[in-house]
Amino acid sequence: MNSGTVIANRYEIKSKIGKGGMQDVFLAYDSVLESNVALKTPLPGQGNLRFNQSAIIAARINHHNVAKTYDYFEFNGNLFLIEEFVEGENLEDKLTSFGAIDPHLAARIFLHIAKGLAASHHAGVVHRDIKPSNVIVEPGVNLHQLKLTDFGIATLAEEIFEEAAKEGDLTRSTSGTIKGALPYMAPEMMFRQPGEHPGKEADIWSLGAMMFRILTGEVPFGYYLQAAVNVQNRNRTQWPSFMTNNPQFKPLATELQAMVERCLSYEPEHRPTADSLVTEISELCIIGVNRKEGRVKNLIQNGFSGFIDGPQKTTSFFSMESHYGKTKPAENDKICYAEFNGSPRNRAHPVIVIK
Repeated sequence: MNSGTVIANRYEIKSKIGKGGMQDVFLAYDSVLESNVALKTPLPGQGNLRFNQSAIIAARINHHNVAKTYDYFEFNGNLFLIEEFVEGENLEDKLTSFGAIDPHLAARIFLHIAKGLAASHHAGVVHRDIKPSNVIVEPGVNLHQLKLTDFGIATLAEEIFEEAAKEGDLTRSTSGTIKGALPYMAPEMMFRQPGEHPGKEADIWSLGAMMFRILTGEVPFGYYLQAAVNVQNRNRTQWPSFMTNNPQFKPLATELQAMVERCLSYEPEHRPTADSLVTEISELCIIGVNRKEGRVKNLIQNGFSGFIDGPQKTTSFFSMESHYGKTKPAENDKICYAEFNGSPRNRAHPVIVIK
């Protein structure tokens, strides 16, 4: 569809903004609501798969951390889903820039996504495809405003997984949707049999796998077929030592590790619910200060500390003890940090290197 095309005498296509394993995504203008929306349509070959039932159910979800489903319809033989347009990037792109995210900011992400999942599960919707590319994040480095997307195609995802299961080995599927989901897919989804319908516990596993990547910069079981082999053999990446070596991060990191471990329980009944995760994360003591982006100006004290050039020509001091992640900040590195009042310079903590 080209810019200017009008769908159903209401939605004017402005530009193509994405393509997933199941759908094309367009930015469109809704002449009735007088606002921009995300218009989604199944890729060729998947138009016969029904997702209207899930679209109707997903429309019942009303939560700040879930992109709202507005409409579902068929026009000129094609299926369309209309969803709230969220300004920003998907979390997959953000993680490529960030690498490992410190426990304080990671806990905020964990809480937002768990809240969105809880609201969805209450509405009877199982997402089945929780992964970073299905989370939209605000522009910049704050990562505070997050919305889960694509709940409206839950049935479409279910039917794709069902078709792959009928072929005898879902993990060897050539479907882009399944390949993209494998690093975060629960074992009962990977090794399901035709007619089996894993429930909301599968979403919890996926959330745990995603949080493992957010905290460490690595997926817990690898990618594609490697992920399936490692899940089957229960061969998981170990928690990196940098998470707990630093006493400034150890207490919170340890608590988050314990939550993720429960999410990645092989027995679905042993995983926490989204509601219980929301309660647990809400009780954590975290730094909720907005983040800034800056560059390391120069290092002092033999590299033990340094200064950051921040927005609006501000300068902050930081200690390497405030750094989180594999790579220590070097001069001219771009970093994400929170800032606190100090004298003679404000203090930056935590500090993480970004690309």
